Amino acid sequence: MSDHHFPTGIPVGISQCLMGESVRYDGSHKHSKYCTQTLSSWFEFVPVCPEMGIGMGSPREAIHLRGSLEHDEIRAVGNRTASLDVTDKLVAYGISKGKELTQLCGYILMGRSPSCGMERIKVYHENGNPLGKTSAGLYAREFMRQQPLLPVEEEGRMQDARLRENFVARVFAYKRWRDLLDSGLSLATLQEFHARHKYLLLSHHQPAYRYLGRVVAHAHQRPLGDVQEEYGRIFMETLKKVATNNNHANVLQHLMGYVKHELDSNSKQELVRLIESYRQGQVPLIAPFTLLRHHLKRHPNAYIEKQVYMEPHPPELMLRNFI
Repeated sequence: MSDHHFPTGIPVGISQCLMGESVRYDGSHKHSKYCTQTLSSWFEFVPVCPEMGIGMGSPREAIHLRGSLEHDEIRAVGNRTASLDVTDKLVAYGISKGKELTQLCGYILMGRSPSCGMERIKVYHENGNPLGKTSAGLYAREFMRQQPLLPVEEEGRMQDARLRENFVARVFAYKRWRDLLDSGLSLATLQEFHARHKYLLLSHHQPAYRYLGRVVAHAHQRPLGDVQEEYGRIFMETLKKVATNNNHANVLQHLMGYVKHELDSNSKQELVRLIESYRQGQVPLIAPFTLLRHHLKRHPNAYIEKQVYMEPHPPELMLRNFI
């Protein structure tokens, strides 16, 4: 029902082993068919293996993160060779790549990796026992510090349908934001951008949507660069919050308001029941959404047709079929 255009070739970073390349410590790979056979229709992957990048080769000695309770410093050291310490190289490589790959609109990392893991990587005592705290992989940590707005996810976590949908939606949202900045941000284009993303933002976090509305409303009172920084940061932080059934159901009810006066009693009750069934987790989002779209096709509304919420990502990916 919409004229949403989905660009292809969106640059997305990826751990090189997920592309099927044999770069892991044991000479193996972790090929992700979902990445190479499905997401590759829209994403142009930029593969990086930091351990290969710093010259460790493959196969190589495995590394782990080591720390202590007395100090915050975490180091990447060899599992067998105590003198093998690649901390400084991984940190420098993460900073360098973070500054180099500024075209990226997302990044898919290999989980449980002391270099590439996004979070919850175990840290060990010098004696080999778990320290009881976790960290991001050292390369990933530094890269994310360089590009704090970038959508980042681990391939393993993307087995979860909600996290998968959330990540892909964020990549396309970040692409739209980057395109807006590249075309030249103005108060008018920011207002239009915010209006188009109203229901997408509401599905993630209603207070954040209202806050961003105030940022836009008072934008003329501040330097545009400051507005851009604040809006972009909160926009991407808001979308990182995984949308709940309750929030989606509330948005669907709002959208229903645009056609409810056109519907007969039976059609209205059917849609209300289906939205409530989704809220309670009995049917996937695609069920009430498809029925709502059917009614909106029969009773078009120009404002709703422009809403990114109606198609936040290519429908061919079927991401709303499982949430």
